[in-house]
Formats: sequence, structure tokens, C-alpha cells
Amino acid sequence: MSTGKRLVQYALTVKGTIIAALLMLSVAVAAELTGPFVAKQMIDKHIVGIEVPWYETVKDNEAVFYKGSWYKRGDRFTEEDKGKEVRIMQVGRDYYFVNSAITIDGKRTVNGNEISIQNDSAVQVYKAQKLTRQELFDFYQPEIPYLLRLSIAYFALLVVASFFSYGQKFFLQKASNRIIQRMREDVFAHIQEIPIRYFDKLPAGKIVSRVTNDTEAIRELYVTVLATFFSSSIYIVGIFIALFLLDAKLAVICVFIVPILVVWIMLYRKAASGYNHAIRSRLSDINGTINESINGMTIIQAFRQEKQTQKDFEQLNKEYYDYQNKLLSLNAATSHNLVGVLRNIAFVLVIWYFGGASLTAGSMLSLGVIYAFVDYLTRLFSPITGIVNQLGNLEQARVASERVFELLDEPGEAVSNEKVSRFKGDITFENVSFAYDEENVVLKDISFTAKSGETVALVGHTGSGKSSIMNVLFRFYDFQKGKVCIDGQDVTQLPKQTIRSHMGIVLQDPFLFTGTLATNVSLENKSISREKIEQALRDVGAERFIKNLPKGLDEPVIEKGSTLSSGERQLISFARALAFDPAILILDEATSSIDTETEAIIQNALDVLKKGRTTFIIAHRLSTIKNADQILVLDRGHIVEKGTHDELMAKQGRYYRMYQTQAAG
Repeated sequence: MSTGKRLVQYALTVKGTIIAALLMLSVAVAAELTGPFVAKQMIDKHIVGIEVPWYETVKDNEAVFYKGSWYKRGDRFTEEDKGKEVRIMQVGRDYYFVNSAITIDGKRTVNGNEISIQNDSAVQVYKAQKLTRQELFDFYQPEIPYLLRLSIAYFALLVVASFFSYGQKFFLQKASNRIIQRMREDVFAHIQEIPIRYFDKLPAGKIVSRVTNDTEAIRELYVTVLATFFSSSIYIVGIFIALFLLDAKLAVICVFIVPILVVWIMLYRKAASGYNHAIRSRLSDINGTINESINGMTIIQAFRQEKQTQKDFEQLNKEYYDYQNKLLSLNAATSHNLVGVLRNIAFVLVIWYFGGASLTAGSMLSLGVIYAFVDYLTRLFSPITGIVNQLGNLEQARVASERVFELLDEPGEAVSNEKVSRFKGDITFENVSFAYDEENVVLKDISFTAKSGETVALVGHTGSGKSSIMNVLFRFYDFQKGKVCIDGQDVTQLPKQTIRSHMGIVLQDPFLFTGTLATNVSLENKSISREKIEQALRDVGAERFIKNLPKGLDEPVIEKGSTLSSGERQLISFARALAFDPAILILDEATSSIDTETEAIIQNALDVLKKGRTTFIIAHRLSTIKNADQILVLDRGHIVEKGTHDELMAKQGRYYRMYQTQAAG
């Protein structure tokens, strides 16, 4: 499915709000664009309209008294009889009373008390009396109520347009924020379903950039870009309708703007696409570098690599800056220039069409039409400017959308709610082979059986495959050959979440989340009570240091638990595994970073807690696994020795040599 269609699908999730916003926008546009028609009515009918024929009449509310007689506009008569026709004519800035009908119209000149009207070769002369300001005001007096009503209507239209314009912006932005909220939730939820293998390839900072920066760019698409495109499109359509109602021929001349705008958008997108891809990529790299630098700050400072790290960052930042400048240059060279060129062409055509004669009283177009047309034409370029100025944001949002949807398209694993009874803990590996990259095999024909309640230790040099066995058992990665069974059930036939619900793990480098000690033990699982948390901490011997903390179990923990010692973090991690009461417990070199005293505490707790629980221990310290029921010695993906501590020592093989080496220091 295309990016555009997927963005539309997200928009449809709040279609009610968007439809309400568009309806309010339509009302706002209609109200705003009615204004010039009202202005045209005021000019043509009530200001310039004073030159329509007047007739003698009797005294009336709309009649004007002049030189002993009452006169009334010809378009204000209903059924009463009309008297003699007279005219009011403007010549320059002055107005004249002509006591007769006028048969032609054209160029007007005044000579004393005579007005000459020339139309081509025909010339007519009429006797006229110049009106004083008071007399002119008397003739305008009947128009004042109409002008006031139209002015009030014009103001009311502005108020309505402002109200509905506010409403459409509010609802459209509300819809946009809701769309981005759902998109971020979808992205974050999908990240939880993506296999661990994906995170081996993509740094955390780049993923964070897609969840934050890229979705923020998409938010701008809905909040600003699409809002501008929607409103501008409606404005343009409304303005063209109004132009056609005023003068169809002149409106057709102005339609040339539309295809030019469409072609320009297509060309701009093609030119800006490469820059925007590079900008989003560099921004992602910058986030990844910052994240990596913060996590590795201890190493950076310890090895005095601050300047080199800064230099690497500045190089990325410079590339980002350069691409932004290139895009800025493209925008500056196109956007405003395009609108200026279109505006100038349009006004040249309008001036050419109207011509000099159009401004005379005898022109085929009234002053009101000219005013309204110029007003609409001026308004037309405001939405066009809005569209052109948003092309850059549109392209950035499109590129950001591609990156977000690329993450959403990464194959995930649906979280299953299926529950099974607690495992007994019988585990069997049958000729299991596994490779991380499907080429370099790290486990080769691994076969062993761990019975319920047994403690199985995995030993071997770095890279021998110890942690890989645990990754396969947890199904963080899927093996390529062989079979793994738990309680006789093939693990590939069970949902991964179901398997993990009865397994617990303590890693060599424990990870603590921002929160409290209690939430780090329970992970906010409602089924784990406060009492169970306290019991788990007591069982692992962690209460001795917790009692010394000001807030005890409610002591705040920042990211990674950096305010705690490595041993304290490991004890909390161990308590976390025990609080979930797993049938299968895995200690992945869990005691390698713990002092001897803390290790003794954990060993004492294990002697009690491992009963009825299958425990796997990955250890470099062979002294910690002497009591294991079974020890598997691995080398380059093979199990080379298997047995208890005493049995392996008696063989005097690889395990024996490893143990002797460690014992000798």
C-alpha cells in the first residue's frame, strides 16, 4: 500500500472530526468570499447607482426634495405613476442635475452649465446644474439605510468567517494530534513485537528518531500542510466560482494558474525528494550518535576521546546543515518567485482585458464588478502562497512517513494472551543447530536433557555458544535445525509469550528502568503484590541495603540504576526474576560482576529457591557451579563434555584444565 493511502487510513480514524472541520472551513470560506459581493452591491447599487434615472413623484420616504419638486429613483417605484425623468451625472469629482432623460452615454465634459456626452461620432449636449454638497447629500440620503444594512451584513460575515475559521483550525489540529498519538502508539507497540534480531542491526538512537522526530514531521503534515492544502483548495475553488459569477470570460483567462501550480508541485517534489531523504537520514544518524555517546560517556572520557567524538558529531551535523541549506536555497529560488510571477501575469491579463475604457461610465463592466474581481484575484494568491510555502514541509513529511511505515512493515510477532499451566521444567535439546546470520553456525548439533528441578551449568570460553543456547531456549532467535521441547511440547508450536511467561532471566549487565525499586521488581505487574516483592528481595538478601535507603522500596531509580552499585542492581534483577516465580530460571553470568560476599548471599538463596525449578547457570567462575546437577562444557558450538563437577574433574579433560587454571589464579 502506498504511503499516501496509509496516511489517509490514519486520517479516516478521526474522520468525524475532520469532516466537522471541513464543513466549518466551507462555511468560513463561503462567508468570507461573500464579502466582495456585498461590497459590489454597495458600489454598484447604492454609490454609483445614484446615476440611474430619477422621476418626479409625490412626497415619499425615499423621495428627495430639489428645487420645489420631489424626485425618486426609477428602481424604487412599485405601482405609483412616474413623472418626468431626470438624471444625476458625475463628471470628474463634481455631480450635476440634468432636468431631462439621457439617451446616450460616453465621454463626459462640462462647459459652464452644459454637459457634453460623446459616444464615437455622436455628441449630445444637456443643460445641467451643479449640485452643492448638501444637495448631493440629499440625493444620497435614501441610500444610507441600505448602506448601513449592507455594512452590518459585511461585518456579520467577517464575524461568522472568523468563528468558523477558528473552529476548523481547532478541530483539524485536534484530529491531527489524535492521529499522531495513535501512530506513535502503533509504532511503539510494534517495536515490542519486532524480533530481537532487528535491534542487532539498527542502533537504538535511529529507532528513537523514527518514533519521535519522524512522527513529529508527520504531525506537521496533518496540522499545517494538509490544513493549508484543504483550506487553500476550498478557497481557490470558491474564488473561481465567484470569478465565474462575476465575469466568465475573465475567469477563464485566470484558470491558467491551476495547471501551472500542479506542474510546479510535481517538479518541486522531484527536486526536493533527494534532499529530504538525506536530511531525515542525517537526523537519524545524529540521534544515534548522541544516544551512543551518552551511553558510552565513561569510555569516551576514560580514553580521552572527547575531541574525536565531537569531531565525528560535527561532521554529521555539518552534513545535515549543508542539506538543509540546499533545500532552503531550492525553496527560496522557487516558492516566492513562482507566486510573484503568477500574480504579475494575472494582473497584466486583467489590465489588458479591462482596458482604459473599462473605467468609464459606459464600460460593459461596472465599477463594482471591477472592484470585486480585483479583490478576489488578490485573495486568490494568498492560498496559492500558502500551498507553495508548504511544499517543503509536505515533502519532509512524506519522507518521514516512508521511514515510519518502513518500521511498521518490519515483520513482527503478535503478542499472544494464550495461557498454559506452569511448566514442570523438563527441557530437551535434540540436534539443535543455530546461526545468527544464517551463515556462521554458532550451535552445532546440540543435544542434552535437563530434568525438572535440576541445575544445569553452561561453561566454555567466550564465543563457545553458552548465551546462544539461552537465546534459543527463550526463543529470542529461532534455530534452523533440530528440536527443542519443554515438558515434551515442541516450543515452535507454542506462542513465544506463552513460553516466556514461565521463564525468568538474570543478565550479566542488569537493566533497571526509571521508577522505583518496587516497580523494577514487579515491572508493574498487578499480579505481583507488595508482599511478594518484599519476599523476593528478602530471599535474595537485598533487604540489607534497602533498609539503608531513605525511601526503602519506594526509592527512585533513574535509567539503568546508575545510582546503585553493580551488585545492588544485580540483586534487584535477581529478585525480579524470582518475583515472577518462573518454572525455568536462567542466570546469564549473573554473578560475574558481584563481589564475593554478595555472591555468597545469592548462592544461599539459590539453594532454597531452585527446588522445583529448572535452573540454567552460565558462568565463568567455575567455583560457583560445583553443586550443579549437570555441567555442559562447550567449545565452538559443540558440547565437548557433560557431567557433574566430580565426574568432569575425574576425566581430567577440558573442564579439569579450566578449573585448575582458575584455581591457580
